[in-house]
Amino acid sequence: MTGQTTVRTAVRVHGRSAQRRALRAMLDALPAHGGRLLLAGEPGLGRTTLLQWAARSFRAGPVLHLGPGPDANAHLTAGQLLDTLRAAAVAAPVLVCADDAHRWDAPARTELARAARLLSTADRVGLLLSVASDRAVGPEFARLPVVHLDPLAPARAAALLDDLTDGVAAPAVREQLLAEAEGNPALLVALVRRLSPAELRGHRPLPGPLADAGVLAEAAGGVPTGPSAHARDLLLTVAAAGEASDGSDADADAGLVRDALRRLRPAPGHGPGLGPDPGLGPDPGAEPLPGQLVLAGDRLRFRSPLVRRTVHATAAADRRRAVHRALADALDGGGHCLTALLHRSWSLDGPAPAPASADRLAATAADGAVPASHRLRATAYARAAELTADGARRAERYTAAAEQALLAGRPERARPLLAAARDRAAPDAVRGRAELLRGMTELRDGPVGDAHQSLLLAASLLAADDPAEAAAAALAAADAAWAAGDLPACLATLAPEPPLRAEHPSPGSDGPAAARTAAVVHDHRVGMRALLEGRLDRAGAPLGQVVRRSRTGDRPETLLRSAAAALLLGDVDAARSGGARALAAARQLGSDALVPQALEYLAYAELRAGRHPQARTHAEEGLRTALRAGQRNTAAHHRAVLALAASIEEEPDAVARHVAAALDTARRHGLAQAATLAQWAAARADLGRGRPFDAADRLGLLVLPGPGRGHFAVWRLAVPCFVEAAVLAGRDEDARRVLTDFADWAAFGADPQAAAQLARCHALLAPAEHADALYRHALDRHDEAGGDFERARTALLYGKWLRRRRRPREARGRLGTALAGFERCGASVWAAQARDELRALGAAPRSPGAGAGTPARLGRLTPQQLRIARQVAEGATNREVALTLGVSTRTVDYHLRKVFAALGVRSRLELARMVGQAERAQEAQAAQDARRAGHQEKTGAQP
Repeated sequence: MTGQTTVRTAVRVHGRSAQRRALRAMLDALPAHGGRLLLAGEPGLGRTTLLQWAARSFRAGPVLHLGPGPDANAHLTAGQLLDTLRAAAVAAPVLVCADDAHRWDAPARTELARAARLLSTADRVGLLLSVASDRAVGPEFARLPVVHLDPLAPARAAALLDDLTDGVAAPAVREQLLAEAEGNPALLVALVRRLSPAELRGHRPLPGPLADAGVLAEAAGGVPTGPSAHARDLLLTVAAAGEASDGSDADADAGLVRDALRRLRPAPGHGPGLGPDPGLGPDPGAEPLPGQLVLAGDRLRFRSPLVRRTVHATAAADRRRAVHRALADALDGGGHCLTALLHRSWSLDGPAPAPASADRLAATAADGAVPASHRLRATAYARAAELTADGARRAERYTAAAEQALLAGRPERARPLLAAARDRAAPDAVRGRAELLRGMTELRDGPVGDAHQSLLLAASLLAADDPAEAAAAALAAADAAWAAGDLPACLATLAPEPPLRAEHPSPGSDGPAAARTAAVVHDHRVGMRALLEGRLDRAGAPLGQVVRRSRTGDRPETLLRSAAAALLLGDVDAARSGGARALAAARQLGSDALVPQALEYLAYAELRAGRHPQARTHAEEGLRTALRAGQRNTAAHHRAVLALAASIEEEPDAVARHVAAALDTARRHGLAQAATLAQWAAARADLGRGRPFDAADRLGLLVLPGPGRGHFAVWRLAVPCFVEAAVLAGRDEDARRVLTDFADWAAFGADPQAAAQLARCHALLAPAEHADALYRHALDRHDEAGGDFERARTALLYGKWLRRRRRPREARGRLGTALAGFERCGASVWAAQARDELRALGAAPRSPGAGAGTPARLGRLTPQQLRIARQVAEGATNREVALTLGVSTRTVDYHLRKVFAALGVRSRLELARMVGQAERAQEAQAAQDARRAGHQEKTGAQP
């Protein structure tokens, strides 16, 4: 006996925030009106848990639980059920919960659904039903609003596992449990329950397979079956075919399934055939397709991944092997040799090693001429490893499987494969390759400090047998130190290496391509170190060579290095070209793991060029692909870019949301670069909304010398924002302290906007007799560099300066130019500043929707009074308003008294409420105008 782990009840619901919001909205509305919701999800996803959460959360009245009742022949009609519920809701609203309504018999389901449809909003009855979606939801429930449950995200599943085990699971065991559970909470609980405490802590080997028939059946609520032998064979054949599927849906070709079924059950007297195929043929007498399956075009799939796995695992072993053999026979000679070999290997008797089958599988998986996805190759390598007796070769094949899983964007599958690859008897080259993959996995989705150490170990293990791969591992270790903001570690990792030599290519590699990749790695390493050491004159040549070499390459890894080198050099056009080509190459090869990184470099390049809308587009797609590929670190970088893009728009909620998400991952995984970018975005949003004190406080922590300074390669980018905020906040000396470093950065030329920004910073700090010329010089440099946003910011500051010097005509021209530039690049929050300045000059700038939603009393204010009212409403003191507007405190006091009198308010709180109402009304009017414009565009109507 090994014992079992006692699984304690989770203390909270993990994830499900969207579903809980939908439930909470219905519960909160019940005192006023009734509602109904249908919770749908595959077995094990937590429908019952959510119903229990809703019942505990409802405080306004009683909670009733409906069931089918013991007498199958006694049913309440819909009218009787409604009368009962309405009577219960006379004194207080009622929540009615009916769990697993799909298990009720058909008459009871029909009456329940009819009662739900007949409920009126005046009944104050909330009806909450749950059904399993492993079969088609019954037509009687089709009209009810549905809330779907999906598998838990990896981070939420990990939190649930820690909650269940008090965090005692060994890291390798934890990774395997999460991979096997695939986000299904009930399956995760069953897996943990199966393990003994020693197994959970990693003191004893895990049983195999971990998710066996009993565990899967427990999570699925039983063994799925069909109404006939034909249907059961169909279910098993589709489930078996899904084991070797190329896609994420584990679907199967309907023709292949039909062919395998005919080989499995030849009809007596009719040659190979089944008679009518269940749900697959045109014969009107054929059985209907089992409810667990969906036929979409020529593809068959299970509605529930858990049910598919359960059908396959719980089948009799001899029948399962026969099905795989039939599938292999059907595939032979059809151009699917790897899939056929996989099914042939699964048809073998017993778990004993099969060297010949393992060697054929591994050789075919390694053959690039064989058409197969990374996902399928990973499955083939893993199966080959299972059939391999020799420990070193088995470790090599598990490592190859992990590499293919990573390329397929499945780090959750790669981690347990790498754990299985650990073998002290394996040669250094195999162990080094496994450590390299482990480090790359952590670099994208784990603590980057751990990734740095794994990659350093990989470099040392690979040094003797594969110097080129060792150099690549060392450069990846430098990437990890860069992401962590650890400059000493980065420099130590990039320590001078021996001159590049022409190496004999490793067996199976493309000689010229491998040599080109090795040269790119060498030059990138030399140039990156020179840059970090401040030897800027020595960095340009090797980094430029990296960019030039990639112009004839088509490997996504080399193209990504080119984009990174171009960003270091400030060659934004080359960075955009390299990133776009890397993206195309990764997509063409099906390398899902590299797509998010290519989009990251593209987004950064667009951001550096001042093309915020394009950066936002790439970052939004990058965020989606990173989350799909399980790359939380890459997702954090994309969120930081999205926060920076939103910081120039009128979207403070979007900025806060992206900043919070980026910082959440950055703090847990040590991502100093992403954290600095996110904090810069939050400060720039403050500056754009007229809060220079808040912006200066945030940015001071990032750019001023000290232990808390931001990332060594990023903080300089935030200096122009800090200087502007510091000057407005009266912190001129702090602003001057950072200009020397920024001047060195501008001289290097890695940022096309830096020279113009430096001139703008000097203008902000210069006496009046020099500021005019410096502003003009800054605008000239902007004309050379391009970029609407930064030029518009300089024009805005220059226009403000001119207005305060009582040069209204010149100020109006500069401010008008700034407004046009902001509108052109979508910087709405900065455009509002330009409009306010123009109003203060007595001009009437165009403002979409302006005035339509503003209360009449607010329209009585002068432009200067309106600006003061808005800033006071945001919480600024009179002194802060005076510094922001460049006027005296006495002037602010005078105008504020006039504002109070004109609006009839007596406190700052009343003023804030009135201004907030005006802004919300203006936003509503703008949204209405946008909808009207969209309708006119669609219909061709004229305004």
